[in-house]
Amino acid sequence: MSYIELASGKRLSYSKSPLIMGIVNVTPDSFFAGSRALGIDAAERALAMVEQGADIIDVGGESTRPGSDYVRMDEELERVVPVVEEIRKRSDVPISVDTRKAEVARAALDAGADVINDVSALEDDEALAALVAQRGVPVVLMHKKGTPKDMQNNPYYDNAVAQVLFYLLKRAEYAVSCGIDRSKIIIDPGFGFGKRVEDNIALLRNADVFVKSGYPVLIGLSRKSFIGFTVGRDVEDRLAGTLACHYHAADCGVAILRVHDVAETRDLLFMREAIKGASGGGTCWKV
Repeated sequence: MSYIELASGKRLSYSKSPLIMGIVNVTPDSFFAGSRALGIDAAERALAMVEQGADIIDVGGESTRPGSDYVRMDEELERVVPVVEEIRKRSDVPISVDTRKAEVARAALDAGADVINDVSALEDDEALAALVAQRGVPVVLMHKKGTPKDMQNNPYYDNAVAQVLFYLLKRAEYAVSCGIDRSKIIIDPGFGFGKRVEDNIALLRNADVFVKSGYPVLIGLSRKSFIGFTVGRDVEDRLAGTLACHYHAADCGVAILRVHDVAETRDLLFMREAIKGASGGGTCWKV
Protein backbone atom coordinates (compact mmCIF):
# COMPACT_ATOMS: atom_id res chain seq x y z
CA MET A 1 0.00 0.00 0.00
CA SER A 2 1.60 3.25 -1.14
CA TYR A 3 -0.98 5.77 -0.07
CA ILE A 4 -2.21 7.54 3.03
CA GLU A 5 -5.98 7.55 3.51
CA LEU A 6 -7.66 10.48 5.21
CA ALA A 7 -10.79 10.13 7.35
CA SER A 8 -12.77 11.49 4.39
CA GLY A 9 -11.65 8.53 2.27
CA LYS A 10 -9.34 10.63 0.11
CA ARG A 11 -6.11 8.81 -0.70
CA LEU A 12 -2.76 10.53 -1.00
CA SER A 13 -0.50 8.37 -3.17
CA TYR A 14 3.27 8.30 -2.90
CA SER A 15 3.81 5.31 -5.21
CA LYS A 16 5.92 7.28 -7.73
CA SER A 17 7.25 10.15 -5.67
CA PRO A 18 7.03 11.47 -2.10
CA LEU A 19 4.25 13.82 -1.10
CA ILE A 20 5.32 17.39 -0.38
CA MET A 21 4.27 18.82 2.98
CA GLY A 22 4.67 22.59 3.11
CA ILE A 23 5.65 24.07 6.48
CA VAL A 24 3.69 27.03 7.87
CA ASN A 25 4.97 28.04 11.30
CA VAL A 26 2.44 30.27 13.06
CA THR A 27 5.13 31.28 15.52
CA PRO A 28 7.47 34.19 16.18
CA ASP A 29 10.51 32.01 16.88
CA SER A 30 10.83 28.99 14.59
CA PHE A 31 14.45 28.43 13.54
CA PHE A 32 13.95 29.49 9.89
CA ALA A 33 12.52 33.01 9.72
CA GLY A 34 11.24 32.39 6.19
CA SER A 35 8.71 29.88 7.51
CA ARG A 36 7.13 32.20 10.09
CA ALA A 37 3.80 33.93 9.56
CA LEU A 38 0.78 34.89 11.64
CA GLY A 39 -2.95 35.11 10.97
CA ILE A 40 -4.03 35.87 7.42
CA ASP A 41 -0.40 36.01 6.28
CA ALA A 42 0.03 32.38 7.33
CA ALA A 43 -3.04 31.34 5.35
CA GLU A 44 -1.78 33.24 2.32
CA ARG A 45 1.59 31.52 2.64
CA ALA A 46 -0.15 28.14 2.77
CA LEU A 47 -2.25 28.88 -0.31
CA ALA A 48 0.85 30.02 -2.19
CA MET A 49 2.48 26.69 -1.32
CA VAL A 50 -0.54 24.86 -2.72
CA GLU A 51 -0.10 26.78 -5.98
CA GLN A 52 3.56 25.75 -5.99
CA GLY A 53 2.66 22.07 -5.66
CA ALA A 54 2.27 21.23 -1.96
CA ASP A 55 0.23 18.08 -1.39
CA ILE A 56 -0.25 18.77 2.34
CA ILE A 57 0.09 21.90 4.48
CA ASP A 58 1.51 21.50 7.99
CA VAL A 59 0.46 24.26 10.41
CA GLY A 60 2.30 24.58 13.72
CA GLY A 61 1.77 27.03 16.56
CA GLU A 62 4.60 25.92 18.83
CA SER A 63 8.25 26.12 17.91
CA THR A 64 10.14 22.94 18.82
CA ARG A 65 13.57 24.21 17.82
CA PRO A 66 16.38 23.31 20.26
CA GLY A 67 16.05 25.38 23.44
CA SER A 68 12.44 26.40 22.83
CA ASP A 69 9.89 26.71 25.63
CA TYR A 70 6.50 25.04 25.95
CA VAL A 71 3.66 27.18 24.58
CA ARG A 72 0.45 27.56 26.59
CA MET A 73 -2.58 25.78 25.14
CA ASP A 74 -4.68 28.96 24.82
CA GLU A 75 -1.89 30.71 22.94
CA GLU A 76 -1.39 27.77 20.58
CA LEU A 77 -5.13 27.62 19.92
CA GLU A 78 -5.22 31.33 19.09
CA ARG A 79 -2.37 30.91 16.64
CA VAL A 80 -3.45 27.72 14.88
CA VAL A 81 -7.24 27.48 14.64
CA PRO A 82 -7.96 30.69 12.67
CA VAL A 83 -5.27 29.76 10.14
CA VAL A 84 -6.72 26.26 9.65
CA GLU A 85 -10.20 27.76 9.25
CA GLU A 86 -9.00 30.29 6.66
CA ILE A 87 -7.11 27.69 4.63
CA ARG A 88 -10.10 25.37 4.68
CA LYS A 89 -12.45 28.12 3.50
CA ARG A 90 -10.31 28.66 0.44
CA SER A 91 -8.83 25.26 -0.38
CA ASP A 92 -9.47 21.54 -0.04
CA VAL A 93 -5.76 20.83 0.46
CA PRO A 94 -5.13 18.28 3.23
CA ILE A 95 -4.05 20.09 6.41
CA SER A 96 -1.76 18.65 9.05
CA VAL A 97 -1.49 20.26 12.47
CA ASP A 98 1.84 20.04 14.27
CA THR A 99 0.83 19.78 17.92
CA ARG A 100 1.33 17.60 20.99
CA LYS A 101 -1.81 18.83 22.78
CA ALA A 102 -5.12 16.98 22.48
CA GLU A 103 -7.28 20.09 22.82
CA VAL A 104 -5.38 21.92 20.10
CA ALA A 105 -5.70 18.84 17.88
CA ARG A 106 -9.43 18.60 18.60
CA ALA A 107 -10.05 22.25 17.75
CA ALA A 108 -7.93 21.99 14.60
CA LEU A 109 -9.77 18.89 13.41
CA ASP A 110 -13.09 20.64 14.06
CA ALA A 111 -11.79 23.57 11.98
CA GLY A 112 -11.02 21.27 9.04
CA ALA A 113 -7.61 19.69 9.63
CA ASP A 114 -6.98 16.13 8.40
CA VAL A 115 -3.74 14.91 10.01
CA ILE A 116 -2.11 15.20 13.44
CA ASN A 117 1.68 15.57 13.49
CA ASP A 118 2.93 14.88 17.03
CA VAL A 119 6.61 15.41 17.82
CA SER A 120 6.10 13.51 21.09
CA ALA A 121 4.74 10.34 19.43
CA LEU A 122 1.63 10.47 21.69
CA GLU A 123 3.72 10.67 24.89
CA ASP A 124 3.09 14.24 26.04
CA ASP A 125 -0.73 14.17 26.22
CA GLU A 126 -2.44 10.88 27.01
CA ALA A 127 -5.75 12.14 25.58
CA LEU A 128 -4.32 12.62 22.11
CA ALA A 129 -4.22 8.92 21.17
CA ALA A 130 -7.89 8.47 22.05
CA LEU A 131 -8.81 11.51 19.97
CA VAL A 132 -6.89 10.27 16.94
CA ALA A 133 -8.53 6.85 17.25
CA GLN A 134 -12.00 8.38 17.59
CA ARG A 135 -11.60 10.67 14.57
CA GLY A 136 -9.89 8.06 12.38
CA VAL A 137 -7.25 10.51 11.14
CA PRO A 138 -3.64 9.79 10.19
CA VAL A 139 -1.05 10.57 12.86
CA VAL A 140 2.68 11.20 12.58
CA LEU A 141 4.74 9.67 15.39
CA MET A 142 8.13 11.35 15.68
CA HIS A 143 11.20 10.36 17.65
CA LYS A 144 12.87 12.88 19.93
CA LYS A 145 15.26 12.55 22.85
CA GLY A 146 14.20 14.62 25.85
CA THR A 147 12.26 17.85 25.31
CA PRO A 148 12.88 20.71 22.86
CA LYS A 149 14.29 22.67 25.79
CA ASP A 150 17.07 20.17 26.55
CA MET A 151 17.20 17.69 23.65
CA GLN A 152 20.53 18.96 22.27
CA ASN A 153 22.33 18.74 25.60
CA ASN A 154 24.92 16.09 24.71
CA PRO A 155 22.66 13.50 23.03
CA TYR A 156 24.25 10.09 22.54
CA TYR A 157 23.37 6.82 20.78
CA ASP A 158 25.20 3.53 20.49
CA ASN A 159 23.35 2.94 17.22
CA ALA A 160 21.04 5.79 16.24
CA VAL A 161 19.28 3.92 13.44
CA ALA A 162 18.47 0.84 15.52
CA GLN A 163 17.48 2.81 18.63
CA VAL A 164 15.27 5.30 16.80
CA LEU A 165 13.56 2.55 14.81
CA PHE A 166 12.97 0.50 17.97
CA TYR A 167 11.36 3.50 19.67
CA LEU A 168 9.10 4.27 16.71
CA LEU A 169 7.92 0.69 16.38
CA LYS A 170 7.10 0.64 20.10
CA ARG A 171 5.15 3.88 19.80
CA ALA A 172 3.31 2.48 16.79
CA GLU A 173 2.37 -0.58 18.85
CA TYR A 174 1.11 1.76 21.58
CA ALA A 175 -0.96 3.69 19.05
CA VAL A 176 -2.56 0.48 17.79
CA SER A 177 -3.31 -0.58 21.37
CA CYS A 178 -5.18 2.72 21.78
CA GLY A 179 -7.44 1.90 18.85
CA ILE A 180 -5.59 3.74 16.08
CA ASP A 181 -5.73 1.83 12.80
CA ARG A 182 -2.28 0.63 11.76
CA SER A 183 -2.84 2.07 8.28
CA LYS A 184 -3.19 5.56 9.79
CA ILE A 185 0.29 5.59 11.39
CA ILE A 186 3.19 7.51 9.85
CA ILE A 187 6.65 7.44 11.42
CA ASP A 188 9.28 10.21 11.51
CA PRO A 189 12.90 9.66 12.66
CA GLY A 190 12.99 13.21 14.04
CA PHE A 191 16.00 14.82 12.37
CA GLY A 192 17.57 17.36 14.71
CA PHE A 193 15.53 16.34 17.73
CA GLY A 194 18.20 15.19 20.15
CA LYS A 195 20.71 14.01 17.55
CA ARG A 196 24.33 14.77 16.74
CA VAL A 197 25.40 15.54 13.18
CA GLU A 198 26.62 11.97 12.70
CA ASP A 199 23.32 10.59 14.00
CA ASN A 200 21.33 12.64 11.49
CA ILE A 201 23.59 11.53 8.65
CA ALA A 202 23.22 7.88 9.70
CA LEU A 203 19.43 8.19 9.85
CA LEU A 204 19.31 9.71 6.38
CA ARG A 205 21.80 7.24 4.92
CA ASN A 206 19.62 4.41 6.21
CA ALA A 207 16.20 5.91 5.52
CA ASP A 208 15.27 2.73 3.67
CA VAL A 209 15.47 0.83 6.98
CA PHE A 210 12.53 2.88 8.25
CA VAL A 211 10.64 2.44 4.98
CA LYS A 212 11.03 -1.34 5.29
CA SER A 213 9.13 -1.19 8.61
CA GLY A 214 5.96 -1.06 6.52
CA TYR A 215 4.86 2.32 7.85
CA PRO A 216 4.85 5.43 5.65
CA VAL A 217 7.87 7.55 6.57
CA LEU A 218 7.93 11.33 6.91
CA ILE A 219 11.30 13.06 6.61
CA GLY A 220 11.64 16.56 8.08
CA LEU A 221 15.18 17.83 7.55
CA SER A 222 14.63 21.03 5.60
CA ARG A 223 17.45 23.55 6.25
CA LYS A 224 18.38 21.92 9.57
CA SER A 225 21.64 22.52 11.38
CA PHE A 226 23.28 19.20 10.48
CA ILE A 227 23.07 20.27 6.84
CA GLY A 228 24.56 23.63 7.73
CA PHE A 229 27.40 21.98 9.63
CA THR A 230 28.11 19.60 6.75
CA VAL A 231 28.17 22.21 3.98
CA GLY A 232 29.25 25.21 6.03
CA ARG A 233 26.14 27.32 5.41
CA ASP A 234 23.79 29.44 7.50
CA VAL A 235 20.10 28.52 7.54
CA GLU A 236 19.23 30.92 4.70
CA ASP A 237 21.76 29.20 2.41
CA ARG A 238 20.98 25.54 3.01
CA LEU A 239 18.55 24.93 0.13
CA ALA A 240 21.00 23.06 -2.10
CA GLY A 241 22.07 20.79 0.76
CA THR A 242 18.44 20.19 1.65
CA LEU A 243 17.52 19.23 -1.92
CA ALA A 244 20.40 16.74 -2.07
CA CYS A 245 19.01 15.10 1.08
CA HIS A 246 15.51 15.08 -0.39
CA TYR A 247 16.69 13.31 -3.54
CA HIS A 248 18.26 10.58 -1.45
CA ALA A 249 15.17 10.28 0.76
CA ALA A 250 12.98 9.94 -2.33
CA ASP A 251 15.23 7.17 -3.65
CA CYS A 252 14.81 5.37 -0.34
CA GLY A 253 11.02 5.38 -0.72
CA VAL A 254 9.92 7.86 1.93
CA ALA A 255 6.28 8.89 1.78
CA ILE A 256 6.43 12.57 2.77
CA LEU A 257 9.00 15.34 2.56
CA ARG A 258 8.26 18.13 5.05
CA VAL A 259 9.75 21.23 3.45
CA HIS A 260 10.12 24.99 3.58
CA ASP A 261 10.76 25.30 -0.16
CA VAL A 262 7.86 23.77 -2.04
CA ALA A 263 8.52 24.95 -5.60
CA GLU A 264 12.16 23.86 -5.55
CA THR A 265 11.27 20.48 -4.07
CA ARG A 266 8.56 19.97 -6.68
CA ASP A 267 11.07 20.71 -9.46
CA LEU A 268 13.52 18.26 -7.90
CA LEU A 269 10.92 15.50 -7.82
CA PHE A 270 9.72 16.21 -11.37
CA MET A 271 13.28 15.90 -12.65
CA ARG A 272 13.87 12.77 -10.61
CA GLU A 273 10.79 11.16 -12.18
CA ALA A 274 11.94 12.20 -15.65
CA ILE A 275 15.39 10.72 -15.06
CA LYS A 276 14.20 7.46 -13.57
CA GLY A 277 11.15 6.95 -15.81
CA ALA A 278 7.48 6.47 -15.08
CA SER A 279 8.08 3.93 -12.33
CA GLY A 280 9.83 6.53 -10.15
CA GLY A 281 11.97 3.71 -8.83
CA GLY A 282 15.53 4.08 -7.66
CA THR A 283 18.25 2.65 -5.53
CA CYS A 284 18.90 4.02 -2.07
CA TRP A 285 22.58 4.89 -2.20
CA LYS A 286 24.77 4.79 0.90
CA VAL A 287 27.27 7.53 1.60
